[in-house]
Amino acid sequence: MDFRLKVFYTVALRLNFTKAATELYITQPAVSKHIHELEETYKTKLFERNGSKIALTPAGKILLKHTKSIFEIYREIDFEMSSFINERQGLLRLGASTTISQYIISPVLAHFHQKQKDIKVNLLNGNTEQIENALINKEIEIGIVEGQSKNQSIKYIPFLKDELVLVCNSNNPFVKKNEISVSDLKSMKFITRERGSGTLEVIEYALKKAGLKFSDLQIEMQLGSTESIKSYLLNSECFAFMSIHAVSKELKNKELMVLDVEELSVERYFYIITLLGKSDSLSELFIQNMSNHYNLKL
Repeated sequence: MDFRLKVFYTVALRLNFTKAATELYITQPAVSKHIHELEETYKTKLFERNGSKIALTPAGKILLKHTKSIFEIYREIDFEMSSFINERQGLLRLGASTTISQYIISPVLAHFHQKQKDIKVNLLNGNTEQIENALINKEIEIGIVEGQSKNQSIKYIPFLKDELVLVCNSNNPFVKKNEISVSDLKSMKFITRERGSGTLEVIEYALKKAGLKFSDLQIEMQLGSTESIKSYLLNSECFAFMSIHAVSKELKNKELMVLDVEELSVERYFYIITLLGKSDSLSELFIQNMSNHYNLKL
């Protein structure tokens, strides 16, 4: 039954029998057989099939909710029982928004792995909205995001302070100015992240405080990753607000330059997020290791 539930859980997340079979290292007919046997056991359909597409039935949604809870308990049992023999084992599912996963979290993961070699860590990458949704849907235990949307079911723990700076190609004519005004921003062409990005929310808030609407900016293009924005800047005369962590290499190599904007400061915290009222030993261990790595008191 446990393996059948694992098959069901994988299919329910992927909504694709072929992808589930590949992930579970079994054949597609075997996946279908396990799902069929579960449907026979509960005497109800778990998936609606429409050609090549599938969707969860109401019964399937109920089973998915309980299956998540069952596997969560198993994960905690594995970790806590292994701790008794000082051989900590288990699976930790993390989610990190783009800037953090690319420029912040890797040293922390390497440090954690050196201390806890038998704990497997899976890292999900996405924008802040996607990571928060993954946490709410119990697809991850911990998230690290670039903004605070104040979701009532999420606990937000301030982690690292970050500064968003205005950057452009080092050959851009604006580089010759010592400082630019907020009103100058209206004449520039910007590259921004997509909606749902924590970075974008912070920029909008800072501009509003400075008396400028985000809609006043000329947005040439929205791109889905920090790396694609940097590459675009290097090949255009556009501008972007970016985390200082994300552009440190390009600033050092003088490929990109920072422009000072008069009376505009764009600062934020990175946040560790967990479900409110929900705590487990493995998550607490990782958060403690992360705070030790950065000499923080969380």
